[in-house]
Amino acid sequence: MRLKDKVAVITGAGSGMGKEMAKLFAAEGAKVVAADIVPTGVEQVVAEITAAGGTATAVVANVAKEDDVEAMINTAVNTYGRLDVLVNNAGIMDRATPVADCSDELWNRVMAVNLNGPFYACRLAVPIMQKQGGGSIINTASVAGVRGGAAGVAYTSSKHAVLGLTKNIAGYYAKDGIRCNAICPGAVATAIGIGGEPHQGGLEQLMKVSATSPRVAQAQEIATVALFLASSDASFVNGVALVADGGWVAL
Repeated sequence: MRLKDKVAVITGAGSGMGKEMAKLFAAEGAKVVAADIVPTGVEQVVAEITAAGGTATAVVANVAKEDDVEAMINTAVNTYGRLDVLVNNAGIMDRATPVADCSDELWNRVMAVNLNGPFYACRLAVPIMQKQGGGSIINTASVAGVRGGAAGVAYTSSKHAVLGLTKNIAGYYAKDGIRCNAICPGAVATAIGIGGEPHQGGLEQLMKVSATSPRVAQAQEIATVALFLASSDASFVNGVALVADGGWVAL
């Protein structure tokens, strides 16, 4: 088991990639704190994990709220005594809205979840990991973090910023045994959709870009990437934006 006796916090764990990460991490021996804003989803994930013989705790949390993030991290430490792996996976889309039509409300909402949430969690997790002598942080970014036309302006900007957050943490805290990496998934079969009624012009642009994607991944395929980064198999991997897109950005 690659995560035996490790404690992992995973946000956005109620569905999609986060759900598959939680189940896989638990199967690999981790004690999982599964966090999501939707109670029914995260409770179902925990039920599936425990039914399979794993260990997991459900936390209802909105990562855009600092108090919720603090409660999530505290649950891991208070319940299991430590924090070895943090996966900042929760995220929302922006309806493919370009900058000229992006409202303050849309911009702030996307940034609050996609960037502020990981920032809050990392700020709390790093001191804990320092005291333990190390840990692994994994941020779910996107191919939109390495290219310009795969989403609207808010989502694209938020994922570029997540890569900056990732690299800064990796560079500064490597001396403390803390690794921080990002996954940049391409098209994945999840329920995230486009985030609501799409902007027509943005959707047309997005469809042109999306049409070049070799295929749509299954959420489990991204979960295995997260497992690699969380485990000692990636002991010398730090500050990386690992693109998992079937070769999309290589075209």
